[in-house]
Amino acid sequence: MANHKSSIKRIRQTERRRLHNKFYAKVTRSAVRKLRATSEKDAAVAMLPKVASMLDKLAKRNIIHKNKANNLKSKLALHVNKLA
Repeated sequence: MANHKSSIKRIRQTERRRLHNKFYAKVTRSAVRKLRATSEKDAAVAMLPKVASMLDKLAKRNIIHKNKANNLKSKLALHVNKLA
């Protein structure tokens, strides 16, 4: 167990941040899945900017790597463009 007040506080903060990050990562993954499952062009076009924004926010906060976010955005854009 931690012996210093600062390390005890650090443990509390880390746990709180971990849960917060996990929640937003899960919400974003669900949005990506939902966009991939969409077969209607207009709905997909409307969803793409929102999902891309979510991915950018995760990358900005170092929850996911920026290259992973860019790869996902690229693949989603290709998916949306292929829809008829």
